[in-house]
Amino acid sequence: MAEIKLFGEWPTAGVEVKDPGLKKCINLAPVSVPKSGGKYANQPFHKSKINIVERLINKMMVPGHRGKKHVLTSGGACGNYLGNYKTVRNCFRMIEEKTKKNPVEVFIRAIENSALREEIAAYQVGGIIVRRAVIASPQRRVDTTLKNIVQASYRKSFGKKESMAGALAGELIAAAANDASKSESVKEKERIEREAEGAR
Repeated sequence: MAEIKLFGEWPTAGVEVKDPGLKKCINLAPVSVPKSGGKYANQPFHKSKINIVERLINKMMVPGHRGKKHVLTSGGACGNYLGNYKTVRNCFRMIEEKTKKNPVEVFIRAIENSALREEIAAYQVGGIIVRRAVIASPQRRVDTTLKNIVQASYRKSFGKKESMAGALAGELIAAAANDASKSESVKEKERIEREAEGAR
């Protein structure tokens, strides 16, 4: 039986998640087309059953959203699954050209290096707001990382000559190398963890 490859090009069988906290939340089951069509939407912890590349594509639907507002317009990306699918496929091809590695493995290393371990929770006690460091849950670590990677790539390409696929490839390669000077997602993780350390 022929091996099932992502986008018909890259195998996921040999890729391993090294971070034990993220193993259960990153699905690397072999699929050719990463699209479940909402199959798991009504199931508890359904995100963990969706292929990790599909989750990246879903995050690209609203790349302009940051905090509680759209910092940049993402009108060209909303609901355009096929366009985002092609962007990710082209991004993976660029990663393979530049690194000569399996782009799925580069993507997983980028998630592991960008996944924050601690964050800040603010709550009110009497008349004051208290900030406390809390440990991030594995599911939230993956979600926040994918969001940061997509938004960093979108900011690098929005209104500029660089394509979204090129910006995303550069962000993933830099994050996989744990290079905070080139990767905004790694830089953001380090910033939040520094704040959390001060709020312990």
